[in-house]
Amino acid sequence: MRSSHGAAALGALALASLAAAAAAHGRVAPADAIINPESERAVSAGPLGVPVPTASPSVIFAPRDTRGLVLPPVPAIAQPGFDATAKVLPSGDLVGTVGPFVGIASADVVAMTLARNTDLSISQSNRRIARYQIVAARGAYDLRFQLQPQYSYADQAALSAFMAGPSGTDVHTIAAGATASIGENTSSGGSIRLQTSATRNENDSTVNSYNDYYSTALGIVGTQPLLRGRATDDTRRQIQLARVNADLTTDNALLTASNAISNALTAYDNLISAWKNVAIQEDALRQAKAQSESNARLVRRGAAAPVDVVESDTQVNVFQDNVYSAIQNVATLQNELKELILADPADAVWSANLVPTTPIDAVPPEPSLDDVILSALSKRPEVAQLREQIRNADVNVAYQQDQTLPQLDLGISATENGFAGVPAPVNQNPFVPILGGEMMAINALIARSNAATPGMPPLMALPNASLGTIAPFQNGKFGGSYKSLFQGRYPQIDATLTLGFPIQNRTAKAQLKVAREQRRQAAINEVALVERVQMEARNAVQAYRSSRSRLIAARAARIAAERVYASEIRKFRAGQSTTFLVLQREIDLANQRGRELQAQTDLQNALVAIDRVSGDILAKNDVTAGALGTTATATTPLSPALDTPVGRGDRARTSDASPGDPASSAAPASSAAPASPAGSAAP
Repeated sequence: MRSSHGAAALGALALASLAAAAAAHGRVAPADAIINPESERAVSAGPLGVPVPTASPSVIFAPRDTRGLVLPPVPAIAQPGFDATAKVLPSGDLVGTVGPFVGIASADVVAMTLARNTDLSISQSNRRIARYQIVAARGAYDLRFQLQPQYSYADQAALSAFMAGPSGTDVHTIAAGATASIGENTSSGGSIRLQTSATRNENDSTVNSYNDYYSTALGIVGTQPLLRGRATDDTRRQIQLARVNADLTTDNALLTASNAISNALTAYDNLISAWKNVAIQEDALRQAKAQSESNARLVRRGAAAPVDVVESDTQVNVFQDNVYSAIQNVATLQNELKELILADPADAVWSANLVPTTPIDAVPPEPSLDDVILSALSKRPEVAQLREQIRNADVNVAYQQDQTLPQLDLGISATENGFAGVPAPVNQNPFVPILGGEMMAINALIARSNAATPGMPPLMALPNASLGTIAPFQNGKFGGSYKSLFQGRYPQIDATLTLGFPIQNRTAKAQLKVAREQRRQAAINEVALVERVQMEARNAVQAYRSSRSRLIAARAARIAAERVYASEIRKFRAGQSTTFLVLQREIDLANQRGRELQAQTDLQNALVAIDRVSGDILAKNDVTAGALGTTATATTPLSPALDTPVGRGDRARTSDASPGDPASSAAPASSAAPASPAGSAAP
């Protein structure tokens, strides 16, 4: 028992020593802190059981009794406060910007977005690709010329006296010529081809009457499907799909443009709001600083307690933090806007400190929900996209319907052949002497028969013609062969009718069902699009109505807060108020100004959303698909910022102002000096 109590005491002493050593070395307590049951101090089991200190926040007042409270141990790393090493405030300049403010109008933002946005450049490239694909599909109807020269040489062993060369030698055969054709596919699914051939043949076989001889041919060949492939075929289908795809890429480009303009104008409005927020926070900082200086004077006169200066200085630091946060928001929105309007990372505009210069428009009346929906269904690029998808499905249905028909193809060809040759020596043909002797013997028998039967009609003798005699028009070379061809001596006409079909034709039937299902899906998507358009229109109009109502309420609240703040200042100067109440009124005023600014920004964003949802954003900005993303190296139309409020006012006139137009930009540099953040963005 003694040994166990002694060990426990030594263990507790060791834990206390290690805890003290760890605290001296500033060790941090991990999350697995434990409680020493004897001292009820929070310690932590570190490596090898070494305890580390836990958090002990200093408080002004501590409760005498903690019973009934749950106070889990907290590690020392959670100690409130942060001891910053840097005591000097950093610069308030925006990172990456140089020089004075540079003004930019909303019309120029839209123009630069349409001309330089990288997404729009890709969309324009896709439009060109789609046009090339149409040309490629129509290439199936191009005239095709084919030339096929040919040459062959062969030696054949003499098989008999009748199948041998001169003097019983081998038979030598040489053929040289060419075949040419030109033809095209027709728009009715058939084909037509004009073809010709010319061949020179050498064959020294003793039975040939010509060596050399020349054969020519000129003909026309046509095929035409009568059932499957007559109404449509894969070539016509591919052309139709390519045209649909070209229209679809245009719709995609317009949709990208609509989103890009919406994003750019929203970023522009948000940048206006960000600069105005900087002015609001700086004004609140000045008010807090003035109050702190006033409190310091009162303390020096003994009319106020020193804690009033501490209280006001605390609020000064809070507003200073708000100023840095506001500047951070400006930097973020500037970079977001630059990314939307620039296409070159080396563009000098990246270094510009952009300030919007377009004044805010008067608030237009609330649009009718029905008008927004009807406009969207007639102008939105998504609606045009859906139409192209339906066209695509219809093309596939028609093609697959045609594929279920049986094949019935008609083929017709008409050919004129020509022939001429160089007569071979008659005496080399072994048939000539044999046939000549037989003819002489037959004629002798006929003569004897006629002499023996004088009372009967005489028999006609065989004509005494030479077996080596040939027709004169066949004597010649290529010239003679073509002459006989054009004289039409050897015409040839062929006609074929091909019938074929699968017995069950399951592939075509299944593909037709697939195409019809895809068409049904397009119809379902059409209903879904109408619902989505209706939902977006409702939300956009509701957002406009709500933000307009909030703006009215926030403006009244801001005016009231200004009056209350002014009254509180007068009461403080009369000794009837406290520093706490004055600072509270300052905070309330800054908050009400922020609420009004946020409501104004939401209203401007709602206007952009209504233009996008209704499809009017493209027409209002004179957007044409052919000009999107085409001037990525254009000069940026920027000007020094004026010392005037910023906003958006000329969106309805963007179609009349071009990039760089003085009417759509700020005044020249000579007419305005660079403005301060507070001056250029005063609320």
